[in-house]
Amino acid sequence: MGSCKEKEESTPMCAWVQEPIIIGAGPSGLAVSACLSEHGIPSVILERSNCIASLWQQRTYDRLKLHLPKRFCALPLLGFPLNFPKYPTKEQFISYMEDYATHFSIKPKFNQNVQSAKFDSSCGYWRVKTLDMEYNSRWLIVATGENAEPIIPEIVGIERFDGRVVHTSEYRSGSYFKNHKVLVIGCGNSGMEISLDLCRHKAVPHLVVRNTVHVLPREMFGISSFGLAMALLKLFPLSVVDKFLLLMSYFTLGNTEKLGLHRPKTGPMEHKNVTGKTPVLDVGALSKIKSGKIKVMVGVKEITTNGAKFMDGQEKEFDSIILATGYKSNVPSWLKGCDFFTKDGMPRTPFPNGWKGENGLYTVGFTRRGLLGTASDANKIAKDIADQWRPSEDWKSISNSQVILLKNCNKNKF
Repeated sequence: MGSCKEKEESTPMCAWVQEPIIIGAGPSGLAVSACLSEHGIPSVILERSNCIASLWQQRTYDRLKLHLPKRFCALPLLGFPLNFPKYPTKEQFISYMEDYATHFSIKPKFNQNVQSAKFDSSCGYWRVKTLDMEYNSRWLIVATGENAEPIIPEIVGIERFDGRVVHTSEYRSGSYFKNHKVLVIGCGNSGMEISLDLCRHKAVPHLVVRNTVHVLPREMFGISSFGLAMALLKLFPLSVVDKFLLLMSYFTLGNTEKLGLHRPKTGPMEHKNVTGKTPVLDVGALSKIKSGKIKVMVGVKEITTNGAKFMDGQEKEFDSIILATGYKSNVPSWLKGCDFFTKDGMPRTPFPNGWKGENGLYTVGFTRRGLLGTASDANKIAKDIADQWRPSEDWKSISNSQVILLKNCNKNKF
């Protein structure tokens, strides 16, 4: 890596980087860095936080476990330790990623929050700016993923609520909420599991089901529902697999419609492919709903100073509100002059072809297919860059005039 400093005090330090730049040191960033290293290609990872996998380390609840068996969640080239359970805990997954980074000698540059990134056609490089540095490279790999920022919905009156309001990114344990009446808004996997955790800490959760939702047993016949679906899809059409999953769910879980959990018109796998919404894999919350310990509520009409009014006319008091409303991509806030992503921060080109853009732009972790999609994209990206990689030639062929050109590029603000 070569670096230079402009005479103008307002211009940050700049660096010409012969390696690909990866934005984000989560599972996606680590995976593509490891795959590049297998081709003998180093990389520069810029991470806004002070650790790898910051979402897992800083924004997840204590009881979290992988929803899928570990064989579906391993990063490329290095599996989980054999002694890990079928569904590793949060702590085990974090330790696996730390060992992964060590194994492949991955050393991200921490506290490098990217302010902007833009392809400069005048010098043929991606210019990536953080607060104190500008990096220039032929390749930019966006690995910030689908879950970079919490989604905070606009709910009428929530600003006047007297109790505590937290997003699931701030929730750690139900111990704080003991004996509280808690309104949980959102019924995905996080909303369901947090409601279950609240029950175990003697809180009284009320789960708001705003939309339709597929609930499946985590396992069928001792096999993970996801693994069974993947195996069946190799033999049967998606519509047949969906019918099978729904039939087995009915026999295992009963009619969830009677519990206020209305299913979408499309089957669970088709619904995930179309919308990106993962079915809820039940780990015990459904039995609490059946027993009345978790109370299912319809949509919120407005929040009051001491509770909430609901769409069906009910009004209840609550001590706390938890927003289980998910996460979103933050790419549109910093990637400039590029229409590869939608306004929602997802690639416009659907899976399996959304991993590559123009001018050396790549994306990993945006497939809506979890770590399996990440592994697939990471391998494709590494192979594609390897076909272009000529490190010694690229480095030695930089003339003084080209270096000056890069310096002058810094004067063009974006």
